[in-house]
Amino acid sequence: MRALALTVITLGVLCLSACSDDGRGEGTNPTAAPTLGGISNLTLTSDGTTTGGTDSTGTNPTSTAGTDASTSEPATSNVDSGPAPKFDIGETPDGGLPVPDTGCKKVDLLFVIDNSGSMADEQINLVNSFPDFVSEMQTQLSNTDSYHVGVISSDSNVYNGAGCQMYGGLVNRTGGASSSNATCTPYAGGKNWMSEADDLGTRFACAGQVGTGGDGNEQPMYAMLQAVQPQNNAPGACNDGFIRDDALLVVVLITDEEDDHEVAACQQLPQSGSPGEPGNWYTGLVTAKGGVETNIVVLSLIGPVNPTCPALDKCNGGITGAELSPRIVQFTEMFTNGFIGQICAPSYKQFFSDAIGLIDEACENFMPPG
Repeated sequence: MRALALTVITLGVLCLSACSDDGRGEGTNPTAAPTLGGISNLTLTSDGTTTGGTDSTGTNPTSTAGTDASTSEPATSNVDSGPAPKFDIGETPDGGLPVPDTGCKKVDLLFVIDNSGSMADEQINLVNSFPDFVSEMQTQLSNTDSYHVGVISSDSNVYNGAGCQMYGGLVNRTGGASSSNATCTPYAGGKNWMSEADDLGTRFACAGQVGTGGDGNEQPMYAMLQAVQPQNNAPGACNDGFIRDDALLVVVLITDEEDDHEVAACQQLPQSGSPGEPGNWYTGLVTAKGGVETNIVVLSLIGPVNPTCPALDKCNGGITGAELSPRIVQFTEMFTNGFIGQICAPSYKQFFSDAIGLIDEACENFMPPG
């Protein structure tokens, strides 16, 4: 009995000296002020190319704002099954440090919805597919206990509430043709974003139908970057508290047109599109998430290159089909967790169902800040 007691005491001393819980990976946290609509640390050369973004091949960039996920240790999940404190010494067969706690406990969902004239059917399709998507995600990510859900449009949204009529402002009120034409707030958290405490199906049906009265010069990528900027998420700002450093960010892009610098528009008038190029958009989004690229999931419902949607005859008032969007495709494929679907699909339920596995994997490999 004395030998057994001595063994237990020795194990207890070993645990006190070795059972640390701060063995988390570290990501960078750039502090450079955003420029070019939230895009930072970039150089635009005289021939229109960029450095600090991506190379001309469209492969995964080597931006200094990113973190090389390939060097990270394999992530595991240590689940706390109840309210009592955890006293888990981890797997220490050789007396080493325990396996660190990883995995996301929070998810921020940002929906970037084209609100131009051809998007009525697509918005209804999205609203109808949303409840199953959120329900399946909550089931799959069973250890995640907090969700923020926000919606923005592809322009400055003149129908939105006071203080939010800007690019990247979270939708709290809709108006114009084909919209829900309603005030969607108050949400449970008292902010301009929804949470797990809201009836998400009902609330999203209001905010997600942003309508078709928006600007025909869509700038969804610029709006996306503005939505995640610190100044727009600061106390008192439109997006107050929406983006969290310790949350997985899931961006859902839905647009039937390319985001480009169009010079041969229907009236032969130039259309600017979002500032920058795909590499700039990538770098801007990664920088906003502390430089950890794998803490972002990008789901793009667009006109993919292959297979293609029926052509959108926008110059003759067409409202079905979609433009090819190779620039948005390039942006999406830069991410480890990027996924592309057809906006012209009759339902988006399969797209979201297929994306759940990717979100789950990104959550499991989440790299906590600091």
